[in-house]
Amino acid sequence: MHAFVRFREIGREHKAHFVAWFEPEHHIVELAAPFFARRFADMPWSILTPDLCAHWDGHAVSLTPGVAKSEAPSSDRLEETWRRYYASIFNPARLKVKAMQNEMPKKYWRNLPEASLIKPLIETAERAKSAMTASAASQPHKPQKRREPEITRTHAEDDIETLREEAESCRACPLWKDATQTVFGEGPQNARIMLVGEQPGDREDLAGKPFVGPTGQMLDRALQEAGIDRSKVYVTNAVKHFKFLPRGKIRLHQKPDTSEIKACRPWYERELAAIRPELVVAMGATAAQSVFGKITPVNKTRGRLIDHNGTSALVTVHPTYLLRLPDARARDMEYQRFVDDLKIAAAVLQKSARAA
Repeated sequence: MHAFVRFREIGREHKAHFVAWFEPEHHIVELAAPFFARRFADMPWSILTPDLCAHWDGHAVSLTPGVAKSEAPSSDRLEETWRRYYASIFNPARLKVKAMQNEMPKKYWRNLPEASLIKPLIETAERAKSAMTASAASQPHKPQKRREPEITRTHAEDDIETLREEAESCRACPLWKDATQTVFGEGPQNARIMLVGEQPGDREDLAGKPFVGPTGQMLDRALQEAGIDRSKVYVTNAVKHFKFLPRGKIRLHQKPDTSEIKACRPWYERELAAIRPELVVAMGATAAQSVFGKITPVNKTRGRLIDHNGTSALVTVHPTYLLRLPDARARDMEYQRFVDDLKIAAAVLQKSARAA
């Protein structure tokens, strides 16, 4: 089930929902659902089967009675794109039909969009292999020396709108090539709290704004419970472009590496200089690495105020971590710890307000 579920998109962007049809031979839907909740935590989905259906809303898995196949979508706008992609990665020189059929049993083909291509691709494999053999080998590309972006470290005149416009053309690391757009920070320039996340997700990449998907909804709820008005907080990410691994029409979130965090850190430094917050909250290990300029374990530094270059900093988990917890009881406990961390930030604001 993990390998042969294919989601199809219903709706677009913020209203998108992903639906898949599957016909298991055994009663495995309830056991398999947490895997999909972890892997596709930032997209709402439904897996329909004849006996039991599983649904994910970004917070919890729910189960409903089975439905007929006619209730599942038969295609979507990216179907043809996925077929072209599958055909392009099909390597006739490495074709082993029996091994392929063992890995992809024929009984699942009727629900796989790429299945219609398998037979013609196999039939033409020998001709394609001969054509590949006859073709001259291509010359490898010469490595290009990357030009470093011209970013001045001190900009007393910077404002957030100016930074946002500059960041739209950032080419400091390769992530811009596949991302839809730069997702810059958002919030008032006089914000006293600056929240730093990891990187934009799929929804944020499409919308061009930070924390607008399921992770953003959880953050909003936690901020409200902690007594913090999000509209008065500046929210940004350590890395401004979405890093992902394509899997057909699905984009799987990938953790930024150190070189990408370092390449994007000048933007964080300029945001920090423009906002001048009283407190920076680093959510997750990637954010902590950007804020402190070095690898910083979350568990060892979590939940206490740290003075860093004259600015108070607070480390906590990233909301996505909470969404990926499969156990409801553990998720509730960790969510409350997250709210408690944010209450420390709220207390800083209250103390500052009384002093003023």
